[in-house]
Amino acid sequence: GCCRLLCKPSALAQHLVRSLGRSLALWGGHWPWSRWPQLQMLRQLLQLPKLELPVARELLQLPDAGLVALDWVMGPRRAGNSSGGGGPSSVLLLIPNAAGKVTGALLELGLQGLEQGFIPVIFNRRGHNGCPLTTPRLQSFGDPGDLREVVTYLRCRHPSSPLLAVSEGSGSGLLLAYLGESGSSSCLAAAACISPIFRGRDWFEAGMPWLYEWPLLLHLKRGLSRYTGSLAEVVDMDRLLGSRSLRELEESLFCRTKSHPTSWEAYWERNEPLHDVDEVAVPVLCLCSVDDPVRGPPASSLPLELFRSSPYFFLLLTPHGGHCGFPRRRPGRCWGHEAVLEFFRAMAEFLPVEERRKGLLRPH
Repeated sequence: GCCRLLCKPSALAQHLVRSLGRSLALWGGHWPWSRWPQLQMLRQLLQLPKLELPVARELLQLPDAGLVALDWVMGPRRAGNSSGGGGPSSVLLLIPNAAGKVTGALLELGLQGLEQGFIPVIFNRRGHNGCPLTTPRLQSFGDPGDLREVVTYLRCRHPSSPLLAVSEGSGSGLLLAYLGESGSSSCLAAAACISPIFRGRDWFEAGMPWLYEWPLLLHLKRGLSRYTGSLAEVVDMDRLLGSRSLRELEESLFCRTKSHPTSWEAYWERNEPLHDVDEVAVPVLCLCSVDDPVRGPPASSLPLELFRSSPYFFLLLTPHGGHCGFPRRRPGRCWGHEAVLEFFRAMAEFLPVEERRKGLLRPH
């Protein structure tokens, strides 16, 4: 339809264009009000979750005795491989935004994945979404350490299943940082980012529309207030709970600590999502909208040169879609989810064939 795919020319890119071209999700049928991203955002904030998916929670203990939670989405799943073949189903790791808010859209993606033969599991960071905070330490914006432990665990639990990852909004900073730090050892077959934040520092410093920032800030404060006793050992809780912006809260949590204070500049040297982007070695689809009011203007917030130069990054850019919106006429449906799942199917078709071809061409 009106979408554009920006990427470096390659056989993989050609295959992806053909696959996405076959997807009905990208051809028309969108709501007329898709041109008003602020209205979409208001609808997302005010709409009560329609889905109450049954999940099986699993707590994973980390090397420092901290805990993260994995919520396995339960329910009827289509028989057979998620890629249409005869092999094992793919594990679909869902990463919420940086505030840990599991949105209705993320639950809908999990349900769609389940219906199409994937094994969806939601990653909850320390202290998020009811996960107990057992150490006075939270996960910073671009620290992939906990995610690395989760991926290792999933690989051990499902050793023969392809592992895929999808992140939503600001949660993409974590996924991109993990892919860059891990390089060819990421254990992921492919990844996708829905409305990602590419430049973390610029995003915090620019701020967001109050319609989005204040609900997110209140959500974070409400969650952190549960751990006032343990966090008071390392941060100034009065300053933290009195923060009037996401930047102030981020600085209070990770820069103005009592034990290891650091500067705002030094913090972002370690936490920028793209600081090791040249090391990424798996296909990554980034689904973005030109009118995203949260990410900011495309000219300054989209790393267009990355998609032109890297063979692993693909930008699916649409004029209208808002932030993690991409609505369709069918209630509760997001055409972006269908595009992401189609991308994973395309990778499952292409990569094994390419590996076999390279094996035949490789000299003995």
